[in-house]
Amino acid sequence: MNSKIKWLREKMKILNLEGMIISNPVNIRYLTNIVAEGILLITRKENIFLTDGRYIEEVQNILTIDDGIVVHEFKEYTKDEYENFFMFCENVGFEEDYVTYAEYKEYMHKYKVNNFQETEKMLEKQRMIKDDEEIQKLRKACKITDDCFNHLINYIKVGQTEKQIALEIERYFKLNGAEGISFDPIVASGKNSSKPHAVPTNKKIDLGDIITLDFGCKYEGYCSDMTRTIFVGYIPEEAKKVYDLVLQEQIKTKKELKEGMNIKTISKMVENNFKINGYDLIHSLGHGVGLDIHELPIINSKNDMNLKEKMVITNEPGIYIPGKFGVRIEDTVLIGKEISENLTKSSKEYIIVDKQ
Repeated sequence: MNSKIKWLREKMKILNLEGMIISNPVNIRYLTNIVAEGILLITRKENIFLTDGRYIEEVQNILTIDDGIVVHEFKEYTKDEYENFFMFCENVGFEEDYVTYAEYKEYMHKYKVNNFQETEKMLEKQRMIKDDEEIQKLRKACKITDDCFNHLINYIKVGQTEKQIALEIERYFKLNGAEGISFDPIVASGKNSSKPHAVPTNKKIDLGDIITLDFGCKYEGYCSDMTRTIFVGYIPEEAKKVYDLVLQEQIKTKKELKEGMNIKTISKMVENNFKINGYDLIHSLGHGVGLDIHELPIINSKNDMNLKEKMVITNEPGIYIPGKFGVRIEDTVLIGKEISENLTKSSKEYIIVDKQ
């Protein structure tokens, strides 16, 4: 049996669960490496992956005998056989943050579960700590992202649109070893950069623009996330002060990101330093990254938990001045015992593109 499912079964014993239904495809991939559509049943005796007949061969090619997972097609089972999966199981766990109410009722009816029990983000909490294989995939995703940024520095010109640049990001990733984007890229220029989650538009890049580039890719399922703020032609004086403050706080935060440090305390430090200078941190300081682009833990002043070694999170302070511009700088960071490591390593010095 693979180590992650073995861990899950041991955790289930602690929670007094005799079975579990896992339907979130990200959690299924985490446990099994399976990316096909389907549902994973952890029963008293077996681990069963139920899938469409179109995916049987693909799934069987991924799994080994050591995985301890039986693969079956949905239609192989009768109504009575579905009811037998969790026979004599008093408590069966489900993913309360993923399953809809309609699915909840369907599972209760189909599997005749006596008692469905919430698992309190058990798998999502486990995913916070990455193993060595996961870290290597995250490193690769971040390396591709750094390479993409170096490409963009030479690519971006006055007259291009935000949408053109966003499409170039997607094109680069697909042609250079990534599965694709980990989220829709943010390319926000000029006044649009004051919107933290701006959507690329047909606005053309102009001299004096500040451009926020927030983008990442997926490599073997694992995500990267990086933001850089760059300048077109020259750097407006008003922007220098803001850029310097954001970078200063990002560097300070990096030094605090290590095992045992409190997330709430770190976030409050940045919020207070921004307030002293007349600005607010209007979004979280960061978030976990892995198979999902946004994972636990959330890095903000409401989260009173400590960082642990091998967490991978983002460090992304930002300042936004409505109607004018915004500055955000973000890295994907690996938490260590004594020191953290930026997995995204692109320069954060002033970068001017299309110099005249």
